[in-house]
Amino acid sequence: MPTPYGYRGGMAFSADELRVLRRALATALQPASVPAPAPAGAVPATRDPRRAEEVQECLRLSEALDEAAREGGRLRDFLFADLARYRDALPGSVHGYLGRLQEALAAGYAPGPDDLGALRVLRSVDAGPAERARRTALLRRCEQAAERSVRGRLRALPGGRLADEPERPPAPQPGQPSPKPPQPGPAGPQPGRRGRPVPTPGEVFPPRRKPSPPPAARTA
Repeated sequence: MPTPYGYRGGMAFSADELRVLRRALATALQPASVPAPAPAGAVPATRDPRRAEEVQECLRLSEALDEAAREGGRLRDFLFADLARYRDALPGSVHGYLGRLQEALAAGYAPGPDDLGALRVLRSVDAGPAERARRTALLRRCEQAAERSVRGRLRALPGGRLADEPERPPAPQPGQPSPKPPQPGPAGPQPGRRGRPVPTPGEVFPPRRKPSPPPAARTA
C-alpha cells in the first residue's frame, strides 16, 4: 500500500506498486491495445486471465491511492492540531512551536491572528541575533501567507473584489442596449475671467429717427 510522504500529498510506492502503475500508464498511453468492451448481454469470445489480473491490480492500486490520500489528510490535521497545542503552551514551547509552524507552512497552512500575535511577542523577547533574524523572517513569511489567504477568500466571494482593483461596470442585460458613454457638456465660464454682459433689446434694435424735411420746404 502506498504511504504518505510529507504533508503536501507526496506518496512512497513499493516496487510491485510501481510495476502496476507503470503498466497502467502504458495502457493509458496506448488505448489501441485495449480490446473494445463487449456489448451488453454478450459473452466475450475469449477471456485473457492476464488482462483480468491486470485490471484487478489496477483497481487495488486505485483503492490504495485513495486510502493514502486520506491518510495524508489525517496527518496534516494532526500537524495543525499539534501546532495549536504548542502555541497554547508558549513561551515555554517556543522551539517546538517554531518548528511545527515551519512544517505547517510547507504543508499549505494559512496562519491566523493567533500565530501572527504569537510571533510578534516572540520577536520582542530577548534572543541572539541569529534567533531574532529567524523569528523575524518567519513572521514576514506568515504575514505574506495570511495576506494571500485573505485575498483568495475575498476573490472567491460572489462579486467580491479587492480595494485596489478598479470597479468594473455592470454587464448589460440580454436584450437591452449597452449604455452609451457620457457626452461632455458645455464648458462653463472659466474662473478668473468676467463674462460678457448680455445686450439689451434697445442696443440690438436701436429706434429709428424721423427723416428731416428737405431744405426747400424750410425756405418757403
